[in-house]
Amino acid sequence: MTLFPATGTPQRQTGVGTDFWTVLARIGQMVGGDRVSLPVEETTHVPITPLGPNTGRYRSRAVRAVVRPRTADDVRGIVELFADSGIAASLHAYGTGANWGLGSREPARDGAVVLDLSGLDRIRDIDVAQGWAVLEPGVTQARLATLLEGTGRMLNLTASSAHTSVVGNALDRGVGLRHQRVDDLMGLEVALPDGTSVRVGWWPEPDRPTPVYAHGLGPSLVQLFVQSNLGVVTAATVRLLPRPEALRVVRLNFTADRTEAATAAVRRWVAQGLTSGVVKIYNEAAARAYGSPPGRCLVHVCVDGTPEAVEALTGVVTAEATRSGLFTEVSDTDATDPDTPHHDIAVQVERAYAGDPDPTDALFETKTGHPAGTLDKEGGILLFLPLVPFTGPALARVGELLEQVLAETGIRCGATLNALNADVVDCVVTMRFAREDEHATANAHRALDRLYTLFTAEGFIPYRLDVEHTGAGRLTAGTGERALAQRLKDLLDPQQVIALGRYA
Repeated sequence: MTLFPATGTPQRQTGVGTDFWTVLARIGQMVGGDRVSLPVEETTHVPITPLGPNTGRYRSRAVRAVVRPRTADDVRGIVELFADSGIAASLHAYGTGANWGLGSREPARDGAVVLDLSGLDRIRDIDVAQGWAVLEPGVTQARLATLLEGTGRMLNLTASSAHTSVVGNALDRGVGLRHQRVDDLMGLEVALPDGTSVRVGWWPEPDRPTPVYAHGLGPSLVQLFVQSNLGVVTAATVRLLPRPEALRVVRLNFTADRTEAATAAVRRWVAQGLTSGVVKIYNEAAARAYGSPPGRCLVHVCVDGTPEAVEALTGVVTAEATRSGLFTEVSDTDATDPDTPHHDIAVQVERAYAGDPDPTDALFETKTGHPAGTLDKEGGILLFLPLVPFTGPALARVGELLEQVLAETGIRCGATLNALNADVVDCVVTMRFAREDEHATANAHRALDRLYTLFTAEGFIPYRLDVEHTGAGRLTAGTGERALAQRLKDLLDPQQVIALGRYA
């Protein structure tokens, strides 16, 4: 329901306090009445779910209002209004809302006022020579990557939809194909509850081109606002990576019984600098989307650099893989040979590593079964995201735990192992289910609960949380750290204006 109809006459929602109504009316004057909505149906005034369905089928939270600001000044003004009002309402912000499998647009708790920041979609500034871009939360990776086509710079793409938020994903520590996206955050612009807008980290200075370096002098504050509820990020300076002169992705298949030895061999290549970007290892369930035969796991090893270096390193990797006898298939020609059965997928994979997304989302739809625009309405997907040591025994144990979950719940989990470096793997566990089947939905959520229990008992702690498992954040923070975080929250946000989220 729109707060102000075309006639300009306010429509009050039963049960909303006067102070709250006054604040919303002032926000409507600021951003436009058609950009403030209340969670009731326009004609019957029956409560509805204003954020729509989510692909994980998590419980829809009770939302007090949805506001769609258009500028950073709008956001700053909204935050200040709520802080000054003293009413019991907190703000939950999202970029494009495509946090699929973890809750999509849903806040962690009931009673929030939602800030939909998709309207903040400007690329404010960009410098290809120095390698940076200033982005607002509504900018998608397809839009920025398209702008960079034909240049010597590229964006660190994720393997998700081309239409996801660059800033939002980085703030939640999403993993790109080159490294974790949080490492690309050089500076942040944040609306604080006291009505000020601050910039932390590195920002471009028109009169002097300082080196792009996030940490500066003294305490580095960029990470203070990552996975945090201390302010609302309205823009970020994002690092643009040098585009490699040449690139190739080697495809390897192996059987699950050789997981320990095969992953140990891959780790050695990573540790010795033979690979580029994030090496990706897929279990049998996840490998099918990439054309691997039944019963086979899959590895994508990216090699890039000068043409001569790529040729040499590819030769080393393929020779070692063949000589080891661990892999059933070894190929470095899938993307160049149109007669190979994996050709189309291989081309898409190599383009993504090279910073060129597929705007049609063909591979994304193959993996999820639905277009990005209908995934929340039609898809059934849950995600579990733990960090695992990059050792053969640890990765073999991941497979055992997933088999245990299958035996207990009937849910077969896909797993993608992203090698962040030679020591740590980001494990993306995916559960797909038929959302119209209540039994299948309940089973998938039971499987998710078991994953949290089993993996954390092994010391495999999640680095991103969904909206139903916010308590898991206590697993990684000691008592002193939690107390310090609360002191910072009380200092910066004494009125508790910014909503408690999945990590606080």
